[in-house]
Parts: sequence; structure tokens; C-alpha cells
Amino acid sequence: MLIYNPKSGKQNFVKKLEYVMERFKPHFHDIFVFATEYPGHATDLAEMACQDNYDMLVIVGGDGTFNECVNGLMRYEKRPRIGYIPAGTCCDIGMSLGLSKKVEKSVDIILKGIPVKMDIVKTNDRYSCYVTASGAFIDISYVTDSKLKKKIGYFAYIVKAFEEVFTIPKIKMTIHHNDEVYKGVFSLVMIINSKRVAGINMIYKPSLDDGLVNVVLYKNIFPFNFYLYALAFIFPFWSTPLVTRFKTEKMEIRTESKAKWNIDGEYGGQGNQIIEVASKAIEIIVPHKIKKRYFKNQ
Repeated sequence: MLIYNPKSGKQNFVKKLEYVMERFKPHFHDIFVFATEYPGHATDLAEMACQDNYDMLVIVGGDGTFNECVNGLMRYEKRPRIGYIPAGTCCDIGMSLGLSKKVEKSVDIILKGIPVKMDIVKTNDRYSCYVTASGAFIDISYVTDSKLKKKIGYFAYIVKAFEEVFTIPKIKMTIHHNDEVYKGVFSLVMIINSKRVAGINMIYKPSLDDGLVNVVLYKNIFPFNFYLYALAFIFPFWSTPLVTRFKTEKMEIRTESKAKWNIDGEYGGQGNQIIEVASKAIEIIVPHKIKKRYFKNQ
């Protein structure tokens, strides 16, 4: 099954569809193609792929489309192997996995790459593939005008970020992790299962199959928050009293703040969160060099 989102990125994948079909035909007995038609449609289609015992699910779209598909797959114990052609504006998942927005290269990887089992993260009753976050700039991916994204791509996010520089929230949270408790007022909280978030390298040498997720907490130091983010982005291994980093398999976040949560670039609700890693939950094809770099536990 091939699922593509006709609204992702610059919305031009349909021009490449015939090429992709010709490349896949010698390798697959039957190929069924579906275009998503409404929010959540990719989830429904991914469920159908499980129900009908498809061997392979090829996803074409951005981080949101990928997330929808994975949430559908996780409702079943037996799941098809995933091939991914990134086609969104930012594509943090695809770029972290060494894939390419060039359709030809991504097809090559699907046909010649190596399957790996990848962790994903359960956030309350939803799954995230690369990030769950609350605080500064986290709504940019879903409030930025889609027409602007189509015209100028990633720069549309930068324009929106400048609009939000002076509206950084103060989020009072209590975070329970193993036997430790973190209390404080934070401007940004990120639970990351990736190398990149919003096109920026956030984690130094991540492991995507160790059953653990990276957590980064940024204390609120208004009006100097922006400088703190800049230093932390430049030094993704840096941990200080102002930027706390740790790894965990499970954590609980309690807050009375009305700050929004972002799950893989989409709105993820408000309030308390229970975070738990689903170890090696999905199987996806990646380049051989990526397996050696980020999937050393298999």
C-alpha cells in the first residue's frame, strides 16, 4: 500500500507517482495507491493495511502524515514494514533517518536499504515519532499559513517564529522520572526521539532503538530565553542548571498551565502528560549508514 498526502510540502508528488509505480512494479506483486482526503485519513488507511495483512506500507508526506500512519499501525500487533518518501515542508523524521526529499533517492533506499526496528513514544493516548513539546514556538508548524509554506518552504516557519519571540510562555511543571523530581518554571520542554526538530540538530548522537527518549528542559529566564535556546542549539550536548537533559523510558508531567502540546508538528492538547517509550515498535527501511549510526542495538 502506498499512501500519499496531496497537500504536503509543495504538493507536487502526484507528478512523480507514475515513476514510483514503475520502480516498484518489478518488486511487488500488487500495489494499491491511496491519496489522503481529510485529517486522520492516513490513520484509517494504515489500519486497513494491518487488517488486510499488507507486507509493506510506503508513506509519502510530511511529519504529520507519517505520524497519522504510525498511530494507525500501533492499534494492531502485526504491522507492515514502512518505506518513507519525505514530502513535507520540514520532514524532521525523514531527514533524521537519512532519507531524501528527492523521490528517486528515497525510492532507491526503499528498494536497497536495510530494515530497522525503531522506538516511538506514547504520549497519553497518542504516539509521537520524533517529538512531544510544550512552550516557545511549538505551535509554529500548525499555525503557519499553508500557502506561505508552499511558496517559501521552511522560511515560512522562520517568519512565524519572529512573530512569537515576545510571547514566550512561562510553564510551571513538576516532572517525575524514575526516583527524581524536577520542579520549575520552564519556557520550553521537549521529549525528543530524533536528531532533528524544526530543522535543527537537537540531540548529539541519538540512539533510536535503546528504549529511551531524550528529554530537554529549558528554564524560563525572560527576557534572555532566546539566547539560551541559541546556545543550546549550537551545543546539543550541553547540560547546565538552565538546560537540563536526561534520558528515560517513562515519565509523568504534571501542570496546571494551559500551554499547548505539540506532537510531531500537530496540536496535542493541554495539561498533564504520561510519556512512555514503545521500544522497537515499528520497522522502517533506512540507509545502511544510518543503521550503523542510530540503530546499534540490533
